Amino acid sequence: MNLEVNHQKLLKILLLTSIISTGIHFTDNYLFIKQYPQPEWITAPSIYQSWLILTAVGITGYWLYKYRKFWLAYSCLFVYSLTGLSSLGHYLYGTLSKFSAKMHLFIWTDGLTGLAILGFLFWSALILKPWRRELSPVDRN
Repeated sequence: MNLEVNHQKLLKILLLTSIISTGIHFTDNYLFIKQYPQPEWITAPSIYQSWLILTAVGITGYWLYKYRKFWLAYSCLFVYSLTGLSSLGHYLYGTLSKFSAKMHLFIWTDGLTGLAILGFLFWSALILKPWRRELSPVDRN
């Protein structure tokens, strides 16, 4: 099997895992906004709106990667990785004891999936370097 197809499958798995994780966490944050320590400027509408926008950016990043628009894909995936990584920002607004076990779980799974997307991005861009490869005649058709 083509290695690029395997890399695309890995990215798809990471992205789907992150979308599910952030979807669960952002929904919980939306429903229980009063219990989550966070800045006052975060509102219920901003939670679901940001999730929708950032998820669209992540899906766009996958699509761009699939169609070999690597630098645009990397940009989108970097922005999308912040969806999960930014969840760790909750800890800037409250002590650990202010969070339930459920909240900690959702925050950390978001953080880890965001880190996985970021890791894939750097691995692809700096180690795999698919952007340097020419398309074979078979791939061009």
